[in-house]
Amino acid sequence: MTRVALVTGAARGIGAATVRALVADGWSVLALDLAADDPALPYPLGRRADLDALVGELGPDRVHAVVADVRDQAGLDAAVAEAESRYGGLDAAIAAAGAMAGGVPAWEVPVGQEQAVLAVNLGGVLNLARAAIPALLRRPEPRAGRFLAVASTAATRGLPMLAAYCAAKAGVAGLIRALGVELGGTGVTANAVSPGSTDTAILAESARLYGLPSAQAFAAQQPLGRLLEPAEVAAVLAFLAGPASGAMTGAVVPVDGGLAL
Repeated sequence: MTRVALVTGAARGIGAATVRALVADGWSVLALDLAADDPALPYPLGRRADLDALVGELGPDRVHAVVADVRDQAGLDAAVAEAESRYGGLDAAIAAAGAMAGGVPAWEVPVGQEQAVLAVNLGGVLNLARAAIPALLRRPEPRAGRFLAVASTAATRGLPMLAAYCAAKAGVAGLIRALGVELGGTGVTANAVSPGSTDTAILAESARLYGLPSAQAFAAQQPLGRLLEPAEVAAVLAFLAGPASGAMTGAVVPVDGGLAL
């Protein structure tokens, strides 16, 4: 039986790399993204063209693009229903959608930007859990469902002028720990990865907010001495989605080049 995953934030970055990693492992994937800019966020987001290119690269028999906003519960509910109708069920849900804003002290961040950061980075994971976990539990026993999320080193390390992002990612880590307990004995597990500075659009936006010349300036913070590639984070998510991670739940796995040390 082909395993089926739903990945949010799939148009680019860690989300797109995760879709590629899952397809390489034999999965069928619903690749979901807003695929449009958000007026509350001051940088360009992924596009429908990015999603379409991913489908073209990997094949429409393996990847199906869905345009939806992780802040919209109905949209995520519909995506899960489509996974079940198109592929017969859902085996993994991976919350990779993210957003960045800040660049000033927390009390000076525009309310709309702060709310967008919280609603995408934390609310989007909560919404995906509400939509996807019942589908994961609908698989017959013995089941091996996986609910996964992308946290961040920002969950445990205070980053100045990115307070809402830190708060949201700390919330993701707490949610995963709670879900690990709540799902105990069901055959469904909940885990997260905690990336360090990864070469993505969000890191480029972080560099702009800090007034740095480029995202490469963050490489010096990591003991590895370089930025991570999205595929390196995706490889760990693909492992967590697979059967070899069955003994893990409630874990937040650092994939951070040593940044948290």
